[in-house]
Amino acid sequence: MLSVSLDTVRVFLHVLAATIWVGGQFTLAFLVPALRRTADGVTKVAANAFNRVAWPAFAVLLATGVWNMLADGNDDPAYKTTLNVKLVIVALSGIAAYLHTRAKTKGSMAALGALSGLTALAALFFGVLLSA
Repeated sequence: MLSVSLDTVRVFLHVLAATIWVGGQFTLAFLVPALRRTADGVTKVAANAFNRVAWPAFAVLLATGVWNMLADGNDDPAYKTTLNVKLVIVALSGIAAYLHTRAKTKGSMAALGALSGLTALAALFFGVLLSA
């Protein structure tokens, strides 16, 4: 059996948090139409429940992302450029998600939710690119 190291734990926590942040957004987005048909206010209750796990996951993503950068030490210019692009996308995802939670109209909620989901997916893609 392979041994478990601190690096393994670090990457595991990062992937787990990404699963919650990205996967949770897409799961909730696909559930919203069905939830709207059940009762008034159900989507808000579901979103609030998701936020209780999503934002801690985002914090873990940020913390383990910094940890990943400190542990990696890759000096390749292409790697650093890709990492910087990912960092911008992660910031956009968090900002869009935060603004989505504060949005007042259905249009702005939809647009910001879509932007948050797409940028989260892009950050996931760039994370895989960096690990390849």
